[in-house]
Amino acid sequence: MKTIFFITSVLILVGVIAGPRIKDYMVNNIGKRDLQLEEAAFTLKAKDFVAEFTTKEADANKKYLEKPVVISGVITSVSDKEVILDDVVVCGFSTADFLLKVGQDVSVKGRVVGFDDLMGSVNMDQCSINN
Repeated sequence: MKTIFFITSVLILVGVIAGPRIKDYMVNNIGKRDLQLEEAAFTLKAKDFVAEFTTKEADANKKYLEKPVVISGVITSVSDKEVILDDVVVCGFSTADFLLKVGQDVSVKGRVVGFDDLMGSVNMDQCSINN
């Protein structure tokens, strides 16, 4: 009986100590996706995309979060590695693209990471131009 208690205690202790480190390793080193190789789950216009989040956020989260999507719209802001489409979709790029200009019509492929209800915008990362 003491042996079982000791083994159980050791396993619990190891899990408590090593668990966060294992999780961090897995998040940072395993399962990195190449969105450019994945087929887009959805193709939408920026304003229609955000409208789904503003009307039924929980349903939109289930539908779009962590999925690759292609969003089309007009660039309303360009800064370093970020492009904003139609003032409502924030697209994070891994590298700056100096050819993008405000007023340009584009399609952007990226992963949906969340809705900012304060700003009324949807955030995407791992973005690239999909024209």
